[in-house]
Amino acid sequence: MNTQNQAYLPFMKMHGLGNDFVVVDERGITPRVDAALAIAIADRHRGVGFDQLTVLSKTPDADVHLTFWNSDGSLSAACGNATRCIARFLMDETGRDTLTITTDRGTLYARDAGDGLTSVNMGQPQLRWDEIPLSHEMDTLALPIDGAPVATGMGNPHCTFFVEDAEAVDLAARGAQTEHHPLYPQRTNVQFASVVGPDHLRMRVWERGVGVTLASGSSSCATAVAAARRGITGRKVQIDLDGGTLHIDWRDDGVWMTGPTAHVFDGQWRL
Repeated sequence: MNTQNQAYLPFMKMHGLGNDFVVVDERGITPRVDAALAIAIADRHRGVGFDQLTVLSKTPDADVHLTFWNSDGSLSAACGNATRCIARFLMDETGRDTLTITTDRGTLYARDAGDGLTSVNMGQPQLRWDEIPLSHEMDTLALPIDGAPVATGMGNPHCTFFVEDAEAVDLAARGAQTEHHPLYPQRTNVQFASVVGPDHLRMRVWERGVGVTLASGSSSCATAVAAARRGITGRKVQIDLDGGTLHIDWRDDGVWMTGPTAHVFDGQWRL
C-alpha cells in the first residue's frame, strides 16, 4: 500500500462472508484513524461503508496488532472475520502459514487451513456474568429475558436466542431492542439461531454498533459455545449465516473459526 502521499489515507476493502471491512495499515505511517474518521468512512452513501474498520499497527509482542472500530465510531475488542481477512493478507504478504496477532481481546493465533480457508483461534469464551459483562450476577445459560437467551463473552458481549426458525425473526426490531437491554452495560451483539441438523445451525446476526450484518465471526463463536453449553450441539459446529458458512470448533485451547476471506479492492481516502 502506498503511504507516500500524506493527503490520502490508503486502505483495503475486505469481507468475510459479506461481513465487510475497511482495513488501514498504520505499520508505516503516523496513526490517523479516530472515531470521527471511522464514522465518515463508514457512511455507505458518502464514504466507503463497512461493518468494522480495522487498523494494523506494529507491536513487539506479535506479528501485528489489530484495533477494531464499529461503524458508529465505537471500539470493539474483537472481530473474528476481520481477523481472518487480515491473517490471510499477511500470510500472502509473508509466505507464512501461521501468525500471532494481538488485539484488545488478547493474543490470537491464525493458520492457513488449506483450500483458500483461514482459521483463527478466538481464545477461550467468557462464561461468567462479570466477564461478559452483565449488570449483576445471574445464570448466563438462561437470562431473565423473554426467550431465555444465553450470554457469552468473546472479547465482546453476546446474547444468543435459540428459536424454531431464525428466518422468521424480525431481526432489525428484536436486535435493536436487545442490544440496549439493561442487563448489558456495554450493549451486546445479538444472534438468533435455529437447528438445521446434527451440529448444524442457521444463524442471523445483529451487531452492536452496526446493525444487521451478513455474518459475524465472534457471534458465530459465541453461538457455537452457547449451543454446546445447552446440549443443542457438540463442540464442533457448522453455522450458516446470511453471507455463507463458518465452521466453529470449541477446543481445549480456545474457539477456532474457519472460513473464506476476500480482498475486494484497494483505495485511498482523501483527508
